[in-house]
Amino acid sequence: MENIRNIVVMGHGKCGKTTLTEAMLFNAGETKRLGTIADGTTTADYDSEEIKRKFSINTAVAPVNWKDMKYNIIDTPGYFDFAGDVKAGVRAADSALVVLSGRSGVSVGTEQVFKYAKTKDIPIMFFVNKIDDNRASYEKTLEEMKEVFGKAVTPFVYPIREGDEFKGFVDIVDMTARRYEGTDRVDIPVPEGMAEVVAPLREMIMEAIASTDEELMVKYFNDEEFTFDEIKQAIRKGVKDGSIYPVYCGSGQDNIGVRSLMDGIGKYLPSPSEIKEVGRKRDTAEPVELVQSEAETSAAVVFKTIADPYVGKMSIFRVYSGEIKADSTYYNPNKGESERIGKVYTLCGKKQTEVKSVKAGDIGCVTKLEFTKTGDTLCDKNKDIILTGIEFPPPVLSMAVSPAAKGDEEKLVSGLTRLMDEDPTFTVSNNAETKQTLINGQGEQHIDVIVSKLKNKYGVNVVLDEPITPYRETITKTAVVEGKHKKQSGGHGQYGHVKIEFSPGLTEELMFEEKVFGGSVPKNYFPAIEKGLQESCAKGVLAGYPVVNLKATLLDGSYHPVDSSEMAFKTAASIAYKEGLKQAGPVILEPIGYLKSYVPENIMGDVIGDINKRRGRIMGMGESDKDGLNLVEAEVPMSEMNKYATDLRAMSGGRGTFTFEFVRYEQAPMDVANKIIASANTK
Repeated sequence: MENIRNIVVMGHGKCGKTTLTEAMLFNAGETKRLGTIADGTTTADYDSEEIKRKFSINTAVAPVNWKDMKYNIIDTPGYFDFAGDVKAGVRAADSALVVLSGRSGVSVGTEQVFKYAKTKDIPIMFFVNKIDDNRASYEKTLEEMKEVFGKAVTPFVYPIREGDEFKGFVDIVDMTARRYEGTDRVDIPVPEGMAEVVAPLREMIMEAIASTDEELMVKYFNDEEFTFDEIKQAIRKGVKDGSIYPVYCGSGQDNIGVRSLMDGIGKYLPSPSEIKEVGRKRDTAEPVELVQSEAETSAAVVFKTIADPYVGKMSIFRVYSGEIKADSTYYNPNKGESERIGKVYTLCGKKQTEVKSVKAGDIGCVTKLEFTKTGDTLCDKNKDIILTGIEFPPPVLSMAVSPAAKGDEEKLVSGLTRLMDEDPTFTVSNNAETKQTLINGQGEQHIDVIVSKLKNKYGVNVVLDEPITPYRETITKTAVVEGKHKKQSGGHGQYGHVKIEFSPGLTEELMFEEKVFGGSVPKNYFPAIEKGLQESCAKGVLAGYPVVNLKATLLDGSYHPVDSSEMAFKTAASIAYKEGLKQAGPVILEPIGYLKSYVPENIMGDVIGDINKRRGRIMGMGESDKDGLNLVEAEVPMSEMNKYATDLRAMSGGRGTFTFEFVRYEQAPMDVANKIIASANTK
């Protein structure tokens, strides 16, 4: 365990995470050549969707054996639609490597993944990538990082430039310089004039080192030099407690500065046993700290599931104590079920290597687990512990999906079920009222990937539509009408006659009363009349939407001793319903939801203007306790919110988040109601 490092590689889209991972694999001899995103040959982006789109969609594991150590590099997506996979990668990691572009600096995605790492309280290291771009500025990027992430940002290297060309860097910790000629690295003296440039930065490191220990602080104030061992141990301590964020720089694409980064990972980032892991007791939910050791009984967390059409379900897990062995049985305390494990593998991208077991601190994979889902614990039956799962972001965008070809309904359901196993940020729901199947995801890009996977992996083409808004109808006035059903066709006829008062009701369900005097309608027909009205309420008279808040009072009627029947009175009630609602001021009701938008202060005006365009009513605004964002609260018609997630992301540069919940129905404005009615009548 002491020689293992589990590092989640995170950052904004297109910052070069996968390319950096590829360079690490190449340097360690795990691959024979550097794969590229453009050619679709990288180890981590092996999925056909990733190759086609040229960006990461899934979290992938790439083990790197470097100088007697094993680094489990967990490469994660950079786009917001796939944040669930980033959170899964953070769950399995003991430290985070945040990658950012030296050209674009601190992006929204950089801030987001930094928050993920801080939420789990794991050490953080930075790599400023693409420093070879002549538009890149290491100095400007460092300034932004310090402004956003605080004074713990500590540069460990400083680039050497000759004109506009990046030629190497000075290692500020040991004050040596490394120059690159192509892929060859040569150690050289610190170039003339650079010692003065990096001296303040080295002083910053020495001050950070001194602050980690009282004895070192005394040496620092006495101008005594620290030993190399003291420097290393102090940096490790500072990195672990979050008082130091080491910053490296280079180019993943040209493999410059990557080996120094890899050395830094081994020297300064913690091993699994150094990171505190707290679970809860299965029966009492009492918090309990797990001892991370190979000598303990087994406990692991499944942090990623892959749905492979050929292999089946693959579960990637991180072992926290003991080991997960092949041909063994483990207990899933989340589900209360035992799981039989056959073969055990380690993964490098899509490449599987069979092993006898995966020990504490390491990452492995098994196939065809029956009950276990992403976030579940696997442990020995007597372990009595559930390790912390993964809190995935809820879906924010819904689309109706249907098969393009008749007869593909079963293939669609099967494909969606498997994709839900793979991706917990994606859900499927069936709306019994609108008869639509809804796929709910993180954004348009996420939904597009799901549709593409359905086609390419499971052979089903689908059609996407906007979800149907579940409108309602009701009445605003009172009307008294008669309904008579009379039919004579030889033999027994049909006769039913009712007089009913329709008025606004106090409850959503139909309120039925009877005030019949003198037996004009026998009591045994009352249930049939009520049933006829109940069935009629499924369809209103304006646009065919369900009717709510309706009270129906049976006042009078007549019957025939031979021709009257339950069916005849049921039909008479339906006739009265249709005529009565037309006379009682029918209106369309639209669903209203309560919106809470958390947005940067500088776009508050834009967000409020957008809500007004959606016919929303602002209910409140002000500061929130959520990441320094401001809160805007509003009531908004649900029909206006279908693409809000996409629009808010665009307005806020990805910083804004929101929640939206249904609260009630209210009468739609006349112009809106007319459009709804016109649309219904053209179908």
